[in-house]
Amino acid sequence: MIDAGSSGSRVHVYQFSVCNDPVLENEVFHMLEPGLSSFKDDPEAAALSLKPLMDIAVKSVPKEFQKCTPIAVKATAGLRLLGKDKSDSILKSVRKYLETFPFPIAGENGVEIMEGSDEGVYAWITVNYLLGKLRKSQRGQSAAVFDLGGASTQIVFEPTFATPEENMVEGDHKYQLDYQNDLFELYQHSYLGYGLNEARKAIKMEMVNLWKSEAKKTGKVYHPCLPENYKENMATDNGTTVQLIGTGAGYTECRGIIERVFNKDKLCEVGPCAFDGVYQPSLTETFKDRDLYVFSYFYDLTQPLGMPTEFSVKELGELTDRVCRGETKPFQHVPGALQLLKEKPDFCLDLTYLYNLLKYGYEIPADRLVRTAKKINGAETGWCLGASIAMLDENKLVCQA
Repeated sequence: MIDAGSSGSRVHVYQFSVCNDPVLENEVFHMLEPGLSSFKDDPEAAALSLKPLMDIAVKSVPKEFQKCTPIAVKATAGLRLLGKDKSDSILKSVRKYLETFPFPIAGENGVEIMEGSDEGVYAWITVNYLLGKLRKSQRGQSAAVFDLGGASTQIVFEPTFATPEENMVEGDHKYQLDYQNDLFELYQHSYLGYGLNEARKAIKMEMVNLWKSEAKKTGKVYHPCLPENYKENMATDNGTTVQLIGTGAGYTECRGIIERVFNKDKLCEVGPCAFDGVYQPSLTETFKDRDLYVFSYFYDLTQPLGMPTEFSVKELGELTDRVCRGETKPFQHVPGALQLLKEKPDFCLDLTYLYNLLKYGYEIPADRLVRTAKKINGAETGWCLGASIAMLDENKLVCQA
């Protein structure tokens, strides 16, 4: 399974034993940068960028099993943002390139831009499969999944309602998952444009729009989420360039800008809503006392600063406040943390966004604990394992060594 993400591509080579339930025996993982979307005007170069990953796949799968080991390339929101013509050209070149290898492509949808709903649900399958929560004995104990990529963010959970009369509102957010002849009714939503990279652009542009006339006159805009006196040139939608100047104003002032990008005042046609006018059952009311798992950028930004793998939303806010204040003492014991904070001027902005996504966007209470992990039981988290398990069901190939 190749994950063609917005910031890079990753290969996962899974080895299963399959009798009734698939049992994961081994995983080979490797990633590289940049992603396919970086080659928007050169589809052939995009396809060839996968060569190191394909070489790993060939080395990892015994020759006698290669002809019946299906392969898929699933692109995510980064490629979707290029538009249909450019993304179709890249996917066509990728499929043509894969055909030069012995692995069968996993059907018509073996090379595609994955729907955001599938991305979130596959991540949910991965986590709950690795936690053992998909067994019949664990029904009603599934974990919720919050994934944060570069271009989009997903939420998936299995809500429970207090009375039989209450249920989930009908709509695209409702996902009926049939796994091993067991039915799970999930809530899912993928917010395109709310991944960290896209949100960062929106947060910076928010100040430009707020000071539009001043920006046009002087070409400069002050930003509270950036370190004091830090300067950065930013291209605007109309083709002009504005210089952002950091004020180092701190977490509270930064939060005031970031809250604006969540569009909390957008019309909520069917309530309750989380943000941007999107319906979501209340996590407080329909998902009590069960695990919340946060992944990808949640992990990448908190773990290098010495955070534990389980922390409260409030503790994430406290970490954010310390970083935005420019404090160094709390991080002196963490190898590489001070250098990382020095090299990344967006750290205050990014952490403030993460905290507000959970607290203000999804309305998770401050005392609620969340867990983060890059691996569970030795396997990478994310959507790839879940998608591969689904691929096993769809491509029943039998190998005879």
